[in-house]
Amino acid sequence: MKLAITMTVILVAGLVPLEHWPAQGLLLAITFTGLSLAGVTMRYLLRRLVLFLPLLLVFGLSVPAAGASDLAWSWTISMWLRCTVSFMAGLWLIHVLPFPELLSTLRRWRCPLVLIAMLGFMYRYTFILWDELRRLRNARDARAFGGNSWWRSWSINSQMIGLLLLRAMERAERTHRAMLSRGWDGSIRFLNMDE
Repeated sequence: MKLAITMTVILVAGLVPLEHWPAQGLLLAITFTGLSLAGVTMRYLLRRLVLFLPLLLVFGLSVPAAGASDLAWSWTISMWLRCTVSFMAGLWLIHVLPFPELLSTLRRWRCPLVLIAMLGFMYRYTFILWDELRRLRNARDARAFGGNSWWRSWSINSQMIGLLLLRAMERAERTHRAMLSRGWDGSIRFLNMDE
């Protein structure tokens, strides 16, 4: 039900034209209320919006810059509203539907099993990447005796990102070989077979 509600809100936000902007505002208020009821704090919401909105603003401003017409500005404003409502609906879904339940729901909706397996692997592998990143940060902090200049810290961080990519690829290959040695044949098996 939660996934269906989120998909409905995103679909309605995408279909409502800009002339009916009060409906977009109502959808925004509904998603904000849902986030409040889910226990999402304003601080958390603002931190997520600060990461999302600049990208959306730059992308939206590129349309009027390419073709200066009133239609371009109305399209941009409509896109900003739709994307913000969809983003907030996605945040609500993240907070009310645990990831294993999402995979189970997608399976009941008869989504392709390959997609479900990829989402499951991606979710599990994210924690491994965070662990590797924590180790790299600890090593960086242990080697940095005192403050570094801005350029030096930027250089070290960019090297750390490259090293994280290499370690992630090596870890993925080791994990794949371990799965093959334990008999993984590419088929997905679920523990709860009653669904």
